[in-house]
Amino acid sequence: MDDVFVMHKHQATRLHYDFRLEMGGVLKSWAVPKGPSMVPAVKRLAVLVEDHPLEYRDFEGTIPPDEYGAGVVMIWDEGRVEWTAGKDPLEMFDAGLLEFELSGKKLKGRFKLVQTKMGGDARNWLLIKRHDDYEEQDDDLLRREPDSARTGRTMDQIARDAKVS
Repeated sequence: MDDVFVMHKHQATRLHYDFRLEMGGVLKSWAVPKGPSMVPAVKRLAVLVEDHPLEYRDFEGTIPPDEYGAGVVMIWDEGRVEWTAGKDPLEMFDAGLLEFELSGKKLKGRFKLVQTKMGGDARNWLLIKRHDDYEEQDDDLLRREPDSARTGRTMDQIARDAKVS
């Protein structure tokens, strides 16, 4: 069964990426401070945050200054997620190991999220690219692909468009 994923690029207090996987009727969400990598040797910290409603996958715009998460949000990538070998994603989540394949515009192929409990914090996971035909040798994806997968806009254009509305 295929579900959806979205990777938001979020300029809040600091620029980071929010990785969201459809699971159990919500978007399970992780803040990925350095963004995703297509290099299997690169492990990226992914901090579990609150679930978001499925409708949030379509949000691209500006969160007002007086609201939580204030700042510019871009749909940096989106697509389908297929769970490994028909395993139940909520059972994998509870076990602290999610294995999946992404079919996005930028993120493609096999990935895993591994719960680390680094420093005793169960919110800490690692986002890791698996070896496959989509892996890359250089960690250049974020620089090569800075704009919205849905609208092609830059972060500045999204911010400017919000001021016009």
